Amino acid sequence: MGRRLDLHEILCGVLGSRNVYFQPPESVKMGYPCIVYERSEIRSKHADDKPYLQSNAYTVTVIDRDPDSLLPAKIAAFPLCSFNRHFTSDQLHHDVFKLYY
Repeated sequence: MGRRLDLHEILCGVLGSRNVYFQPPESVKMGYPCIVYERSEIRSKHADDKPYLQSNAYTVTVIDRDPDSLLPAKIAAFPLCSFNRHFTSDQLHHDVFKLYY
């Protein structure tokens, strides 16, 4: 399985449902709570002017109606994960993280 698909399954396990979406189009009706993620960066390490190691960074957003949701803490516990910001939109709480996987 590809690394992104592995990450998708891990995020489904953390959420406890299939409400995990990779770059969803606006036409998708999401169920809440959910996790939305997208690739945001490719980090490369070079030797001899060639990349020898690459890792993808993803922007992972936890969206929940519950302001005291435990889901953000579960995502924050991932290795190489950092919290970016929190905002509220349409009475939904969004916690945004940057995750290297």
